[in-house]
Amino acid sequence: MSMLRVHREVEKKYVADDGFELPPLMELVAGADALSAAAVTPVAEGDRVEQQLVATYFDTADLRLAAAGLTLRRRTGGDDAGWHLKVPAGADARSEVRLPLGRGARTVPAALRQMVWAHSLGAELRPVAEILTDRTVRRLVDVTGHAVAEVADDRVTARRLLPTDGPGDAAGAPTSWREIEVELDDATSDLLAAVDIRLRERGLQVAPTASKLAHVLDLQSKVRDGSGKAKKLKVSSPGGEVVLAHIREQVQQIVAQDLPVRLDAPDSIHKMRVATRRLRSALTTFKPLFAADVVRPLRDELKWLAGELGAARDAEVMRDRVRAAVEEQGDAAELGAVAEIAHAELDQAYASAHDRVIAELDGQRYHDLLMTLDRLVTSPPVTGKAAAAAGRVLPRQVARSYEGVRRIIEDADSKPAGPEREELLHDARKSAKRSRYAGESVSRVFGEDAIVFAKAMEDVQEALGEHQDSVLTRERLADLAAHTSSTGAAFLYGRLHALEEIRSAKSQQHFDAAWKAAGRTSVHRWLH
Repeated sequence: MSMLRVHREVEKKYVADDGFELPPLMELVAGADALSAAAVTPVAEGDRVEQQLVATYFDTADLRLAAAGLTLRRRTGGDDAGWHLKVPAGADARSEVRLPLGRGARTVPAALRQMVWAHSLGAELRPVAEILTDRTVRRLVDVTGHAVAEVADDRVTARRLLPTDGPGDAAGAPTSWREIEVELDDATSDLLAAVDIRLRERGLQVAPTASKLAHVLDLQSKVRDGSGKAKKLKVSSPGGEVVLAHIREQVQQIVAQDLPVRLDAPDSIHKMRVATRRLRSALTTFKPLFAADVVRPLRDELKWLAGELGAARDAEVMRDRVRAAVEEQGDAAELGAVAEIAHAELDQAYASAHDRVIAELDGQRYHDLLMTLDRLVTSPPVTGKAAAAAGRVLPRQVARSYEGVRRIIEDADSKPAGPEREELLHDARKSAKRSRYAGESVSRVFGEDAIVFAKAMEDVQEALGEHQDSVLTRERLADLAAHTSSTGAAFLYGRLHALEEIRSAKSQQHFDAAWKAAGRTSVHRWLH
């Protein structure tokens, strides 16, 4: 794993015919307003470089990686020969995981197989396409000679390798095309808009697909023909179908966040954890619709995964919360060295927690859970109650989730301040979140009524969350103060602890208002 390197690229591709002449690159950025704010400004065009690239792309027989927007290839030639796994990372951006070529041309390295396991589910990764590219590279360089942008003029010949029981090299009909690819360093992404305008002014069109593989596999036509389009659901639709549509979305999100979590992408752990909780909540709220012997152990496994993600998420939240609190102090010069110690300790705590998450994602228990989730959406274990109309069966279950919140809060209100009440408020927060998720999960058929209900429960959840976050932050600050070797850091943690006590008091006021609003008749009318 230590040989893995991750590179972030920002690029755009354009379709070009054989007669197109690429202008001098400085013309593409001349007079561009975007350059005035650029951290690095191109000043000249470097020498042209001719390259011959040969790439073999790997996927499952049913192209699961391509369906997820991933490309996995082994490429020779050029400046970065090796194994490459490309992962979407926002508009016009991808993260590229790189490994050396190694000896095996037909065997995907174990580290990359592990990284895509959530998508492949352990299925064989075989060659699915071969692409030969004659590339002319031209670069824009800054005053130091460093390349800040690269424009590649590619003449491409590709063939699809048809799935076979043999070595996987039966070739489909070859296809050829020309494309222009503009790639920028992440730090100079503000140049992309300027270059894009100039190229389109010269008649180029943005390529309909983000990768050469998608072109040769003709994935865009599969999107255009509407295959796999979601069914329109209504109040009269079977309740099981409505809940399963929500469940499928959460399973897709868990799988989609697997690679971002591994690459430590911002907010990825939070997104994966939320999807896990939403899924578990749906299986709990609507449990009469599903076979208990299948769903009960699945809920336990989802609780386990959420817990593993939670440790890293809590460390991440704590780090960011303390960092923000330090910045609010306003005396950065005085706190400078002390704040650095605090930040280093919290960064290390998060890094350790993230490492533990990755170890679990590489483990058999997580793999087994993914297989179970796949069976859940492909062969749903529904009961006879799932066939009842959504309008008859689902509001009743959402109403029960709200009653659960009300009972816990009434119990908490009857207790004096102390650990028992704190625990009940924590339970109320979890119950409010489950009720919110219940409303959101059926909003596709109950519309505004469900949305208003879910928003009211979200306000309750967030108010209770402010309180619980403050409790946890104070506990963590006390622990940090007890174990730090810096007296200055210990003093800082004490100051932040006092601020959290003030926040906790304010959160009670927020909760009182949110809970009163959530109890309005208009919020619940649709449930009866």
